[in-house]
Amino acid sequence: MTSPADFKDRMLSLGLARVSEAAALASAKLIGRGDEKAADQAAVNAMRKQLNMLDIAGVVVIGEGERDEAPMLYIGEEVGTGNGPGVDIALDPLEGTTLTAKDMPNALTVIAMGPRGSMLHAPDVYMDKLAIGPGFAKDVVTLDMTPAQRVQALAAAKGCSTQDITVCILERPRHDEMIAQVRETGAAIRLITDGDVAGVMHCAEPGTGIDMYMGSGGAPEGVLAAAALKCMGGQMYGRLLFRNDDERGRAAKAGITDLDRIYGRDEMVTQDVIFAATGVTGGTLLPGVQREPGWLTTETLIMRSKSGSVRRINYRTPTDS
Repeated sequence: MTSPADFKDRMLSLGLARVSEAAALASAKLIGRGDEKAADQAAVNAMRKQLNMLDIAGVVVIGEGERDEAPMLYIGEEVGTGNGPGVDIALDPLEGTTLTAKDMPNALTVIAMGPRGSMLHAPDVYMDKLAIGPGFAKDVVTLDMTPAQRVQALAAAKGCSTQDITVCILERPRHDEMIAQVRETGAAIRLITDGDVAGVMHCAEPGTGIDMYMGSGGAPEGVLAAAALKCMGGQMYGRLLFRNDDERGRAAKAGITDLDRIYGRDEMVTQDVIFAATGVTGGTLLPGVQREPGWLTTETLIMRSKSGSVRRINYRTPTDS
């Protein structure tokens, strides 16, 4: 197995940006067209093509689904030229397919890469998630607290009123009780319709106005969000949620035996990683793909957990390239 020392994150980060950019440019052609599947497929095709140009021996550990339900970028698929370090890859070729189809904010293409064995092989089930930004004592908030207790604990740690806290929550009927409890504290809530990787990242990005993320969403997206926070700083906790025996079977297939375990950020992503995201539709984190006669422009966020570096790359390309 390739050692972490062979994972040349600095050299690979630009290649990862190209992968993310390609997916964004491909899906941008379908912004506002009302076809989620076509937008997602365009992103998948472009991302896979670019990944296979990289000199890596990559394995998709978080992808489009199980092999029998995803023809490309499925979990376990090998990507890259095979001539390079062994790496784990977590990706969401289009985080926010509905956002793209409806031309709503915060659709992104997202990909993370780390040494082989560095990322939790999360089954495609729900995960209860909780995240805050950097600069706080460990476990200042926990999944075992009620939503109201989390708000109160974070306000105390920040030395502010609960009314000064803003929480990001995915707008779903299952979160109605959580939303009610948070609002009872006087905290503000920013509801999002989709895209909880971006929702978690908002906690650690200055200027978004978000202090905390909570709620349940896809477990694969939880691992991607943990990879982002490992680069940005901040705390995240996740606990897998199972609705039936089929979902528990998926966990067993992924090698997970403790179904009640709470995973911290560094248990979901155990080694240094690189992370790239490109804006598809404009949002709080990144502007969307910009069109002008004959040209397309993207902005990509590239982060390395090893150095804590954050780079933003603007890429302008002719429309016929």
